[in-house]
Amino acid sequence: MNTCIRFILLALFSVGIKLTAQQVFEINPDLLRKPWPAQWISFPENSNSEFGVYLFRKEISIHSKPEKFIIHVSADNRYKLYVNGIYVCNGPARGHLFKWNFESIDISSYLQPGKNIISSMVWNFADHRPLAQITGQTGLIIQGNSNIESIANTNTSWVVLKDSAYKPLPVNINQYYAMGAGENFNSEKYPWNWMDKDCSISGWKHAREVETAKPAGCMGEWGGPSLHLLSPREIPFMEEKTQRFFKVRRSDIANIPEEFLKGKVPVTISANSKAKILMDHNELTTAYPVLSFSKGRKSAIKLTYAESLFDSNGNKGNRNDIENKQITGNSDVIVCDGGNNRVFQTLWWRTFRYIELEIETKDEPLVLNDFYSIYSAYPFEEKASFHCDNPQLKDIWDVGWRTQRLCANETFFDCPYYEQLQYIGDTRIQALVSTYVSGDSRLTKNAIAALRESQLPTGITQSRFPAYQTQIIPTFSLVWVTMVYDYWMLNDDPAFVKSMIPGMQETLNWFSSRVDSTGMAGPVEWWSFVDWTYSKGWDNGNPPAAHTGGSSIISLQFVYTLEKASDVFKAFKMNDIADEYKNLANKIKKSVFENCFDVRKGLIADSPEKSTFSQHANVLAILTGTFPKTTDKARIISAILNDKDLAQCTLYFRFYLFEALEKAGQADQFLAALNPWKEMLNAGLTTFAETPDPARSDCHAWSASPVYYFLSLVSGIKPASPGFNSVRVEPSFGSLKTIDATMPHKLGNIHVKLQKDNENRVTGEIALPVQLDGVFVWNGMQTLLKGGKNKIGNNY
Repeated sequence: MNTCIRFILLALFSVGIKLTAQQVFEINPDLLRKPWPAQWISFPENSNSEFGVYLFRKEISIHSKPEKFIIHVSADNRYKLYVNGIYVCNGPARGHLFKWNFESIDISSYLQPGKNIISSMVWNFADHRPLAQITGQTGLIIQGNSNIESIANTNTSWVVLKDSAYKPLPVNINQYYAMGAGENFNSEKYPWNWMDKDCSISGWKHAREVETAKPAGCMGEWGGPSLHLLSPREIPFMEEKTQRFFKVRRSDIANIPEEFLKGKVPVTISANSKAKILMDHNELTTAYPVLSFSKGRKSAIKLTYAESLFDSNGNKGNRNDIENKQITGNSDVIVCDGGNNRVFQTLWWRTFRYIELEIETKDEPLVLNDFYSIYSAYPFEEKASFHCDNPQLKDIWDVGWRTQRLCANETFFDCPYYEQLQYIGDTRIQALVSTYVSGDSRLTKNAIAALRESQLPTGITQSRFPAYQTQIIPTFSLVWVTMVYDYWMLNDDPAFVKSMIPGMQETLNWFSSRVDSTGMAGPVEWWSFVDWTYSKGWDNGNPPAAHTGGSSIISLQFVYTLEKASDVFKAFKMNDIADEYKNLANKIKKSVFENCFDVRKGLIADSPEKSTFSQHANVLAILTGTFPKTTDKARIISAILNDKDLAQCTLYFRFYLFEALEKAGQADQFLAALNPWKEMLNAGLTTFAETPDPARSDCHAWSASPVYYFLSLVSGIKPASPGFNSVRVEPSFGSLKTIDATMPHKLGNIHVKLQKDNENRVTGEIALPVQLDGVFVWNGMQTLLKGGKNKIGNNY
């Protein structure tokens, strides 16, 4: 790319213009059932498993600009695709070797009559890759959709250059970190004009064909699959948009102009000097940092990314405060070549609120032309809304939704900074939040399918997937089953749900075989994580008796799952199996109550020894109806909320605590239970953390659960039948006087606007899509709702 084009692109990004490819779903049927004519290609002089960044290009000629020009693209590990020097897209969407995604793109708008250059940067971080990145071997595959587009097919006519500018930069963080290495980029070694039409390719090599491209629907002779079984991408491209830093919080350079933050005025760092600049984005984000620089040959620029700063004792404190605090985090390093208008953008995006530029110049001054970032996240749209007479709940909504957005990209993941792994425990909560707020269930469906594909021969799923290291958390496998139930209730997609039933049965049967002679769960191997609780008897998230047998918590989580799964099985006319699981659930509940109920405390103990008690056991007992019907549920909820001797639910398991409030008829206590979220707001967090302080991750998906409950519990909007084919609205005002909520539905929006007076009477209006019926419930009274506007009167 020449300097002029590069400057234009920089200017486009600086004013917030999005450059995105046109994703298409037009695929030649032959490409889904036969080997592709195109071949996977790679650099001819490496092992295909070592670290490397590779530049591929192909010149094609066309007589006139086509109306469409569809190509299918994938790579291992990843690629960025360009046409005539213009960025088109990146991928592939993360998957695994038996379902390796390819993108289908119409690049006609990028083409012009005559000579065109299709180019791609491909990288394999090998042993330095993120834990979520599965790999087979380094490679690029491009296949035209028809004979016309086949001129773009990858084969030995493509040329490739190994980009020696990149080296992995190890990350030194005193926390569990699974995101792989940073980038050490030496711009002196980077071929800046490699995408130009007139670029000399005398030093380039013809690509080597390394693998026949085969789709997942192509049966290899003798049953031998290809290394990568190609499958069409099922999710949209990520949202990408330019964003600007909020403020320079501190700097060794005096008087950095405000216009630098807008990309209008450069900053010069004098020769033979050192400087640090701390940038504040004002809120956490997930984005590609983009730094434009000139001159400064041999200068080094280190970019360090952090969610928050740390004091000398390693504490974060208020996230807005920077006094006497330092930055610690993952980094990238740039070595400057002295050229003009150089632009560095990371290969993969980073997570940050703060970025520190640590600069050391040599004999030439360094000019920072501009510094900004390109936001990247799954393109969820905030279609739902929630308003009430408590303004602080709007803050919780906004921060919760930002948490959700930053924890969703090509997969859901627990946290964007440390792991980016699709853990089932987090994913269930994310699926509910995102479906309720956006109405988009595509990433949820993708997650359920991927986790099913992780299922082990023993019968349970892996705890997180995709990932190249196996981790087993049996309790998370139960959560996967409940995810299928949630999806079944919220989406009219019976064929997909039915395809998950065998996996559900395998998981339930694995647990059934571990019910011992007491009628409770016996010893459960692996990591039986329930919550980050550190009370007596808890060990690294394992509840008491998890590994010795007799855990009421694991037994009741199994019951909770059995009951939901039974409803699914019955809907698919698997009545005998549904009854079998329902009977097993009842037997376990009976055994738990007989063995673990403590008469003195009136609560369920964590095990038959009755030496420890927790909120968790009693939350699950409420949810499963383990207490006798005559039990005063209000008293149980009061004990759960007020007995501080109980092991307490942290942010994750409060999702189930809130569900138990509703189950026990105590949903009005939900708002009073939001103190941990209010404390996070007061601590300056702009997303919700993994745990109360001291927290590792400042952005953790499972902590966004209040957003879901503002709609499902406070506003009371729930599916009344599978597929959300009818709706139940049963609000829980608590201390509120007004509720005004909107939720997207496949048939249109559901709008609930209600007021409650001092006599506990409700008035207002509920508007449903024309083809949706339902019921409104208040004070035990039910009124039918019809499609359209429904007036709610004073008779409540």
